[in-house]
Amino acid sequence: MKLRPLGNRVVLQYPEPEEKTKSGIILPDSAKEKPQEAIVLAVGQGKGPDGEEVAMQVKEGDRVIFSKYAGTEVKFEGQEYIIAKQDDIIAVVE
Repeated sequence: MKLRPLGNRVVLQYPEPEEKTKSGIILPDSAKEKPQEAIVLAVGQGKGPDGEEVAMQVKEGDRVIFSKYAGTEVKFEGQEYIIAKQDDIIAVVE
């Protein structure tokens, strides 16, 4: 991974979008919602804005649920990522 988050931030990536519903209806791109679930690709070193150490509660590979309007969406090398603060993560999916 060439994106290295700073501080208490994490790099998230959306999983592959569902192409059809469970009942078999094919979804057009305009009907697809951005999911609030993502996979953690990289984790910052755990430093807060004042330099204090922040315990990182997620690790690479975790599936997480995050706030709807959390983070910053970025495109890097043709892929879409979200860079968000750890505080924006609501839960880890186990």
